[in-house]
Amino acid sequence: MTKHSDNPADPFKKALAEATKVMANDPELNVTYTVDPSGLAGDSMRLPQVSRRMTRDEVLLARGTADALALHRRYHDDAVHTRYAPPGDIARDLYEAMETARCEAMGARDMPGTAGNIDVKITHEALRRGYDQCSDRAEVPLAVAAGYLVRHLATGRDLPRGAGNVMELWRGFMEEQAGGTLENIQDRLSDQTEFARLARQIISDFGYGDQLGEDPDQGEDQEDQAEEDAEEQPDPDSTGDDDSDDNDADADAEQSQEDQQDQAQAQISTEDMSDSEMGDEADMPEGEAPMEAPAPTPASEADPDYKVYLDTHDEEIAAEDLAEPAELERLRAYLDQQLEPLKGAVSRLANKLQRRLQAQQNRSWEFDLEEGILDAGRLARVVANPTTPLSFKREKDTEFRDTMVTLLLDNSGSMRGRPISIAAICADVLARTLERCSVKVEILGFTTRAWKGGQAREMWLNDGRPQQPGRLNDLRHIIYKRADAPWRRTRPNLGLMMKEGLLKENIDGEALEWAHRRMMARQESRKILMVISDGAPVDDSTLSVNPANFLEKHLRDVIAMVEKRKMVELLAIGIGHDVTRYYERAVTITDVEQLAGAMTEQLAALFDNDPRARARLGLKKAS
Repeated sequence: MTKHSDNPADPFKKALAEATKVMANDPELNVTYTVDPSGLAGDSMRLPQVSRRMTRDEVLLARGTADALALHRRYHDDAVHTRYAPPGDIARDLYEAMETARCEAMGARDMPGTAGNIDVKITHEALRRGYDQCSDRAEVPLAVAAGYLVRHLATGRDLPRGAGNVMELWRGFMEEQAGGTLENIQDRLSDQTEFARLARQIISDFGYGDQLGEDPDQGEDQEDQAEEDAEEQPDPDSTGDDDSDDNDADADAEQSQEDQQDQAQAQISTEDMSDSEMGDEADMPEGEAPMEAPAPTPASEADPDYKVYLDTHDEEIAAEDLAEPAELERLRAYLDQQLEPLKGAVSRLANKLQRRLQAQQNRSWEFDLEEGILDAGRLARVVANPTTPLSFKREKDTEFRDTMVTLLLDNSGSMRGRPISIAAICADVLARTLERCSVKVEILGFTTRAWKGGQAREMWLNDGRPQQPGRLNDLRHIIYKRADAPWRRTRPNLGLMMKEGLLKENIDGEALEWAHRRMMARQESRKILMVISDGAPVDDSTLSVNPANFLEKHLRDVIAMVEKRKMVELLAIGIGHDVTRYYERAVTITDVEQLAGAMTEQLAALFDNDPRARARLGLKKAS
């Protein structure tokens, strides 16, 4: 006998899941409801949670999100998308936003009922990000506005509140730069390949053509031309009528060659005449300019003058690719053994952090409203004074769960021994604790592939040692745990920090910029980046041939960029060294055993809703 569910939301959730599978044309799709950000991953779809109360907003948001993701599943081809995707960050964001708008516009055309549902989702996202309050287009990414404009032009529908404001802020710029290209957008919706080409043209019109990379159609055109040339090539073994065709082809070829020679001579004559008659100071015709090679992409977004001599051998690698599974398990066991005496204290701090965070996840109430649930606690006022109006209250959710934390660990040689062991175990405990609180955690590490310069330095030596070459080592950026990976699967990875020979030198600025880029690609509304380091960036090969403050200046520039943009909350913990001279919010510990307490207190203060508690975090840097 099937057990009857006592959750009144279950029938709705089941019906929505079945309808979503039909709309996506994928009966094997696995639909789940979660507090995590919605999205598609493989054969699974995550939708917003629907509580037992089944409020109108919850139901409409779940339906709108389901429709949007189902349409993306139905109309989107990953192979085509990947082929035309540009490599540059801004261009990629524009490309992704326009493709999402295309899928939703296709759904609005083929299944008109989806348009209203998706409007609810767009409204929710726009209001949550405060787009209705924006008054300057600099407050909103161009990619967001481009996606809204494409959807508006493709469907002819007015955009909901917040989204319409964003589109109007950027509309003048977009239509001025790409008005002609945008006129053809409705005719390209059905063909993803044609739309991808159109999107790349729009990106170029917006001024980001240098981020598009190579034209994916160019190689195909060359292959087609080669095939045509092969078909036109005469067969030497053919006879009869083919001989006459060959003679005709030879005659045509000779005539073509003569024509080309005549054109070449005419061009030479024209060039000679231009040189002799127009002189050395001849001006280019108005509107034309000599072709110039595109400027190379700067090595650092924070400091365009920061130089990298050779980045070919830099690597971004997962921890599991640096050691065999058996070795990772052995190293993890060794790590646990090293920190057995400290586990009790760390676990107590972790439990304390978890209690504080979970307490802040409790629902809160808004009081003294004109509608909602009758506030029984205030009925005494009505009894005492009948002229007093009834008071209502409404339950609201905190936005605590929509948060991501990245731990960036210094994997330099100076961290060898107890510091790296405690950093590893604390990162492990924090990841497990925050995961229980539904906070996504990413754990990253940074070092170099070699001591005192790697293949970059070898290339520099072979090139004759040019002056001030920039960074002269090969980076190694390690991903111990991705944000979406469950802790239990990545637990052995942290043992890699115990591997002999892993910890080398540290180039903090580039590592921080790398971690920041990864966070900016995430959808969470709140992002926290915690850096754990033992001092200033050090790389002997780089500092020996560049100004003494070369790496330190770059680190300061990156920190200034992150703090100025205010998209990521940045804080740092220095082990045995003062890092407050770099980071605005930082704390320095003198004993590595204080690290666990410092990490939990810093995070607890960040998540505290009390402004005074959060202010104490800033005061710690002076302690």
